Amino acid sequence: MQRCVWWASLLLSVLSATESDVTGPDKDRPPNFVLMMVDDLGIGDIGCYGNDTIRTPHIDRLASEGVKLTQHLSAAPLCTPSRAAFLTGRYALRSGLGSKGRVQVLLFLGGSGGLPPSETTFAKRLQQQGYTTGLVGKWHQGVNCEHRTDHCHHPNLHGFSSFYGLPFTLFNDCVPGQGSDILVDMQRTLRSLTLLLGLGLATLVCVHLCGLLDLLSPSLLLSLLLLFLCVSSVWMLPFGLLPRWNCVLMRDREVVEQPLRVDTLPQRLLNEAQIFIHRNRERPFLLFFSLVHIHTPLFKNPQFMSKSRHGLYGDNLEELDSIIGQVTQTVDSLGLSNHTLMYFTSDHGGHLEDRDATGQKGGWNGIYKGGKAMGGWEGGIRVPGIFRWPGRLPPGREVHEPTSLMDLYPTLKYLARDHQPDRLLDGHNLMPLLEGSTHRSEHEFMFHYCGVYLNAVRWHPPGTDLIYKAHLFTPNFYPEGAGGCYHTQVCMCHGDHVTQQTPPLLYELSRDPSESHPLSPQTEPLFHKVLERVEEAVRTHRDTLSRHVHAEGPSAQLSWPHVLWRPWLQPCCGTFPFCGCEEQDTSK
Repeated sequence: MQRCVWWASLLLSVLSATESDVTGPDKDRPPNFVLMMVDDLGIGDIGCYGNDTIRTPHIDRLASEGVKLTQHLSAAPLCTPSRAAFLTGRYALRSGLGSKGRVQVLLFLGGSGGLPPSETTFAKRLQQQGYTTGLVGKWHQGVNCEHRTDHCHHPNLHGFSSFYGLPFTLFNDCVPGQGSDILVDMQRTLRSLTLLLGLGLATLVCVHLCGLLDLLSPSLLLSLLLLFLCVSSVWMLPFGLLPRWNCVLMRDREVVEQPLRVDTLPQRLLNEAQIFIHRNRERPFLLFFSLVHIHTPLFKNPQFMSKSRHGLYGDNLEELDSIIGQVTQTVDSLGLSNHTLMYFTSDHGGHLEDRDATGQKGGWNGIYKGGKAMGGWEGGIRVPGIFRWPGRLPPGREVHEPTSLMDLYPTLKYLARDHQPDRLLDGHNLMPLLEGSTHRSEHEFMFHYCGVYLNAVRWHPPGTDLIYKAHLFTPNFYPEGAGGCYHTQVCMCHGDHVTQQTPPLLYELSRDPSESHPLSPQTEPLFHKVLERVEEAVRTHRDTLSRHVHAEGPSAQLSWPHVLWRPWLQPCCGTFPFCGCEEQDTSK
């Protein structure tokens, strides 16, 4: 009998502790947020989205314990504009982060482009509500504007109380032998021109010394030598030293490692994310864990090497899943799960063209056409979207309505009880959809951009399950018919790189999610009416751009003057240009 009483009292204490987690002294405290964004992950890479050959049990668990979105969309198929839209709840064009030419992302850490200081991120709004906000991992929204220490684009100035990670991104130049990702064709051209100029100069000197030509005065020789050194430095400095200039680790505004040690990076970022959660468990916090997986270069962690069925990419994906599991375990072990909204997504689709002799190095986008940097094709913009919040969100729920990465901004504002006026937003609060109080997305129209160019329009007619999508133009694939831009690594959005579609290519995604069978007046009785409604929506949308973008006045942050490397803007530890340091202690 005493044993039964003991077990009963133990059960009552457990139940009361569980109840107090939701309704105790902290019941009026706003929830915590753990946002986890992966880099270049294909929606077809995850088990809960249909993959049965790669093991992702921890991500799958998040989905089974929460809500899974099946039509979750990024606002751009490349990281800089996609992440800008995610942070601000607005199309990247409104922040000046749309491109008119070939450069569609920030290329140099020493450039002046980035998320304008005038913009407002969800971190800044939550910080104003008393939240402690932290960013761990990738930023890629710029650092400086006019000098090396102004940090006008830095995470600390955009609402993040703390930052530890990569102000740029992880790319192949960071690992010897992996090649380069930055303007490779321009690098080759500049190198060839430099060699030709050097050979020409050497020939003139030899001819002069042999007495065959007496035109070279000492001053002319010096001028030619200076010209050669100047031309050489154009590519030798920004391109030849890319690993040192771009591969940088920062803690807040201080460079703590240059160049970056890639092999230990995943564990250091994970440790920092866990420390942030532990440190702030007693107060409302927002953690944006911006992972460097699954972007190339791929990691070679012995614990995961040769464990998957899909080579190094599969190994990296299973390592990523383990990292997600450890973050989730940290939240759960501290008793924060019922008070924490966890979110998992990718910035855009997988990179189909990223491959080498061993096979595919980029992600798999399942049944969806296209991928990273391919405009509005579904494979480049449809991403995983998983929300877990035990006790608040129903487990195992699926939402098939159109949603966007831009919806996080208004959702976080709503949950943080921020009711202050805001500027024009393109996202909508997701909580009614997630909780099931409504079954209809507020996104009747969504606009898919390729650079600054409106590429496609999605229409979800009220009162129907139909989802139409009209492509105004389509990127040309190289070679033709290959399904990607394998000659250039990314597809362009302008000029001869695209094919204008007149009339637009029209698909009905609920019946044809792979965009394989364009509709016609013969197969769709409402063909012309759909296109008329789309044209009307485009006019209304462009009117908001002309009114608000011009009023706010963000400059073209991805134009050449903003993107190109400037030595006076280069983040550096030590004395420039002799930058170099190694992080000594990551435990604090």
